[in-house]
Amino acid sequence: MIFLMIMNNGDPKHLDNGAGDDDGAGGELTYHPPINFATVEDRIYRSGFPQSSDFPFLDTLGLRSVICLCVESYPKENLEYLNSRNIRLFQFGIDGTKDANIPNGVITDALKVLIDVRNHPVLIHCKRGKHRTGCLVGCLRKLQNWCLSSVLEEYKVYAGEKSRVTDLIFLEKYDVSYLRQCLHSIIYQYHGYGSKKRRLLYKEDVQQKPPIRSV
Repeated sequence: MIFLMIMNNGDPKHLDNGAGDDDGAGGELTYHPPINFATVEDRIYRSGFPQSSDFPFLDTLGLRSVICLCVESYPKENLEYLNSRNIRLFQFGIDGTKDANIPNGVITDALKVLIDVRNHPVLIHCKRGKHRTGCLVGCLRKLQNWCLSSVLEEYKVYAGEKSRVTDLIFLEKYDVSYLRQCLHSIIYQYHGYGSKKRRLLYKEDVQQKPPIRSV
């Protein structure tokens, strides 16, 4: 497999809270991730719609932002959770029905938020974390210069047997050149090795070294 991917099969994490046996055997707390949770890149995550039982796990991510791709109003319980943690919500409503077309403009707007490191760590989600989320992540991969076969392969891994032809066509045709032109104020900054360490930083976030003057 060409692309790097960290999968999570929904198995809960157990951490010792040092409180004895009050919270279960050995004093363990259970951290359950949202359905279809996975790491996309450093400080970028994807999943299905988080439930209240997933909130303790989300706390471990230190989220700064959430990108929701659902049309429906965000649940009050989830809004209260985000507000209590000072997590910013970006909602880009995309129709999740099978025959609906993915809107280019909405994906581009969501992608601009996604690549802004000032919004990281960030969680992307739709209802099941498969189709709409897969399209946004796929467009991110195209911006990272992934080959199309790898972009489509990653989408299919998460969508499984429910992969949608309309989504695959959208990913094939989506043109990232427009976004690159719009982001002329952004520069690439690499940390570590490999594409998974690629970071996009605004100029104002980069410390400029003072010029060296000859005496």
